[in-house]
Amino acid sequence: MSESPPDRLVRFENLFTCHHDPVLRYVVRRLDLREDAADLVAETFLVAWRRLDDVPKDQALPWLYGVARRVLANHRRGETRRHGLADKLRDDLRATPAVSEPTFELQYVAEAFRQLSDADRELLSLVAWEGLDTAQLATTLGCSRGTAAVRLHRARRRLERLIDRSTSGRVTAVPARGEHS
Repeated sequence: MSESPPDRLVRFENLFTCHHDPVLRYVVRRLDLREDAADLVAETFLVAWRRLDDVPKDQALPWLYGVARRVLANHRRGETRRHGLADKLRDDLRATPAVSEPTFELQYVAEAFRQLSDADRELLSLVAWEGLDTAQLATTLGCSRGTAAVRLHRARRRLERLIDRSTSGRVTAVPARGEHS
């Protein structure tokens, strides 16, 4: 016969109350960063809640230590992966050529870009920075190709007008891709 939910809850509360502090000490002694301890102890007791029927009544603490040991191992593997990814990213960033100071003309473009609406900036960024074509843009925006093309065309025109206004004829606007003067 299965245990009723209130009985199960009481059993877990007793397990938690009796063994939280020893499990916390076990975890803290094995960590470099104490700040992670609360999360790992919570994860240990989450496993205990899910597997409450597997917890031996007379050996609950050693069983919890075993769970905490596996939780710590998973945590360490995750840390190793994160450090590896951080090292790779650091190496990639070092290999990336430094961005030079913006030219006078680029400053006008940047200022005009900041004046655009969020929607226009997103459209232009998806095309210029992410390299999306009209079909991909349409998928990203959740609209038809035609609608995406029209929105992109209008955003480019608004950017051009803002650049023209801010430069007062000092910079020649660059035609959009696929357009001819």
